[in-house]
Amino acid sequence: MSRILLAGFLLTLEALAATGFKAGVGRIVITPRKPIYLSGYANRNRPSEGAVHDLWAKALAIEDSRGSRLVLVTTDLIGLPRHISETVAARVQKQYGLDRARLVLNSSHTHTGPLVGQNLSILFDLGPEDAARVQEYSLDLTGKLVAVVGAALADLSPAELSYGHGQAPFAMNRREPGPNGVRIGVNPSGPSDKDVPVLRVTAPGGAIRAILFGYGCHNTTLTGEFYKISGDYAGFAQIEVEKAQPGATALFMMLCGGDQNPNPRSRLDLAEAHGATLAAAVSRVLSQPMKRIEGPVRTAFRIVELGFAPHTREKFEARVNDGNVFVARHAKAMLKAYDEGRPMRRYPYPVQAVALGKQVTLVALGGEVVVDYALRVKKRYGSEGMIVAGYSNDVMAYVPSLRVLKEGGYEAVDSTTYYGVPGPWAEDVEEKIFTAIGQVMERVKR
Repeated sequence: MSRILLAGFLLTLEALAATGFKAGVGRIVITPRKPIYLSGYANRNRPSEGAVHDLWAKALAIEDSRGSRLVLVTTDLIGLPRHISETVAARVQKQYGLDRARLVLNSSHTHTGPLVGQNLSILFDLGPEDAARVQEYSLDLTGKLVAVVGAALADLSPAELSYGHGQAPFAMNRREPGPNGVRIGVNPSGPSDKDVPVLRVTAPGGAIRAILFGYGCHNTTLTGEFYKISGDYAGFAQIEVEKAQPGATALFMMLCGGDQNPNPRSRLDLAEAHGATLAAAVSRVLSQPMKRIEGPVRTAFRIVELGFAPHTREKFEARVNDGNVFVARHAKAMLKAYDEGRPMRRYPYPVQAVALGKQVTLVALGGEVVVDYALRVKKRYGSEGMIVAGYSNDVMAYVPSLRVLKEGGYEAVDSTTYYGVPGPWAEDVEEKIFTAIGQVMERVKR
């Protein structure tokens, strides 16, 4: 073989190696074994009553040709509080050598899933037995999340990744303006993002092994009168995608749906219908040519300290006997923090970015992020191949944009009572988060 042919052959091999991936999938049932209080609605007054279908934690592991790894974990849960995410991340790093930037933990935000740890604990004044059950579930969940990461890593084998996106129509902006301010309702003229990003993982022979898809809409088709466990529309969508693609694992990623509700809602058949609509959108993407992903896996993770609007002890003392039980309960919790010398002034907020070659970029943000963040990221960095997820790594509160913060309403102000934070974020919240987004994006785009 001539030197020229040999050199060309070696360059071809190098190019193939640079674009090759391995992928692995893990899944584990996380349905509570015993009746447990469901999270998301304050009007519930008793534990769950059976299940419509199982809840799952699913993991997709990806390794590039240089051995750089990433694991995406999706959960059919209201959200993972920081103490669980940090525990899982520390154990994953110790057991599998995966550093924090390479682990994404996302929750679907179903409102027919269990209370998790201290997340939204002010919603209920649990008795000893119910509180113990939540604690038991949270401990078991932590172990299962570590195990599902391990299962995905153990399943790594050659794979091809491809990407596409579609649309689903049922997300509706819920911030309805009125004479008394903004309330939760239906606002067809408000901003939304109907995008359905789809990541397909196939084996060398062409069989589909995994389908990761996302949507930016609250999983609140099923409202507070429902007591059966389910993943809401996202749970039904995953079931339908897996029926359409036998042998594949479907993973749902919640995007920036903090101010979006499914429309219409409040019936089980509507949750099934929205799930079917989303699954159909995924199927349409899979049936069309998709863009092959080539290149390395790059990740970046950082914590930015977000401040709250100023507050004083006197503010909460004035509310401790409020006729609204949740306001009073919140005030007592805030006063306890003052008594212990740790009033909450700032919060460590997670911002993460992942690049799969030059074709796909994921920005993963903590909390219940409103749609303005997704729209601004896409405007700044481009919408092609861009996925912007909220509900990732920590769900501590709503995360309003400056626009939403100034307008007020539930996402900006009222929800802070239920999340147990002292009040609204400071007005620099959006700019601080976007500064951090710029920093992690710079690292993954090098």
